[in-house]
Amino acid sequence: MKAQPDADKTLNMILSRLDDMKAEETVTIDLRGKSAYSDYMIITSGRANRHVGAIAENVTKGLKENGVKGVHVEGMSNCDWVLIDSGDVIVHVFRPEVREFYNLERLWAQNSAVAAV
Repeated sequence: MKAQPDADKTLNMILSRLDDMKAEETVTIDLRGKSAYSDYMIITSGRANRHVGAIAENVTKGLKENGVKGVHVEGMSNCDWVLIDSGDVIVHVFRPEVREFYNLERLWAQNSAVAAV
């Protein structure tokens, strides 16, 4: 049985998978010391519903392959906005219009370190 990977290792694996899947406008928000439930939040976009779903499936597969337990996924039925909660890293995969509407970067970036990748 594999041990739960640390947050930085999980973050790097997710970012690599997002890059492989041609996710667009990926932003990482550092939540360490600002949130009790997660260390990092990633916000990214896919070009269309199918692209969003494929990105989310690839990230989820990578998390499971790397021994991350208890991964929770929401939104796969519509693929407008898919949330992947791995505990230490939360990933939001949006269609561009939906991302613009909810504008999570603005909400979280006010008091957090934000890095575009």
